[in-house]
Amino acid sequence: MTHRSEWLPSRRDNQLAMAKTWVTVLGKKASLWNVTETDVTELTALVGTAAEILFRSHSSERTALVTAQCKVTFAKLVEKMRFIKRRYFISPPLTSAELASLGLKPHSTSRSPVPPPINQAEADIFRPGVHMLKLRLRSVGRPSYDSHRSEYGCRIYYGVMPRGGATVEAATGPKRELMKAPSSGNDLPFSQFTRRKRELFNFAPEDSGKTAYFCIRYENAKGQSGPWGPLFSTIIP
Repeated sequence: MTHRSEWLPSRRDNQLAMAKTWVTVLGKKASLWNVTETDVTELTALVGTAAEILFRSHSSERTALVTAQCKVTFAKLVEKMRFIKRRYFISPPLTSAELASLGLKPHSTSRSPVPPPINQAEADIFRPGVHMLKLRLRSVGRPSYDSHRSEYGCRIYYGVMPRGGATVEAATGPKRELMKAPSSGNDLPFSQFTRRKRELFNFAPEDSGKTAYFCIRYENAKGQSGPWGPLFSTIIP
C-alpha cells in the first residue's frame, strides 16, 4: 500500500513548483515587467536552496536540523515571492494571461454582491466617567462568519428618558426625551453609525440619573440594515 505522503504533493512541493515556474517565466519577461536582475538572481538562488533542502527532508537524511533548515529556507522563499508579487505583479497589474502563466489567479472582473447583514448586534456597557457611557459592540451569540463582508459597521440607536418619563415639552424639544420606556429600536429618536468596536457617549451633565436606552443593527456599505439586536438600557452615571 502506498503511503499518502509518497504521492500527494505537500504545501512546500507546491510552493517550490510555483517558484520554479516564476524563475522560468521571469527568464523571459523580467525586463518587460521591470523586474530587477538582483531580484531574479535572489529568487533563483532561493529556489535552488529550497529544492536541495526539500529533497533532503524527504530522504533518509531527514533530521531535526534538516527540518528546521527547511522551514527557514521556505519562509525566505515565500517572503521573496510575496515581495516580487507586490512590487511587480500587482501595480501596475499584469494581465490575466500573464498572471495565469505564473500560476496565480487572474483578477476577477465581476464583484459578488454583498448581502444585507444577518447577525444581531449588542454591546457591553462601561462607565468611564460622570455622565459618560462606553459601548463595546459585539455579535449576539455565535455569529454566522460567512456574513462578515456584509457587516460594514453598526448603527447605534439611542434615547434618554428622565425618571417618570418626559413631559410633552421635553419630548418635542431638541433632546426629544422619551415619555415612556421604548419597546423596540424603532422607538428611539437618535442614531449614529460607527465602524469602531467601542463607542463613547458623553451625555449632558443634567442627564445624570436618567435612563439611556440603546439598540444596535449591523449595516453593510450600502446602508442596508440587519435585524434589530436586543433593546438594553442603563442609568447614566
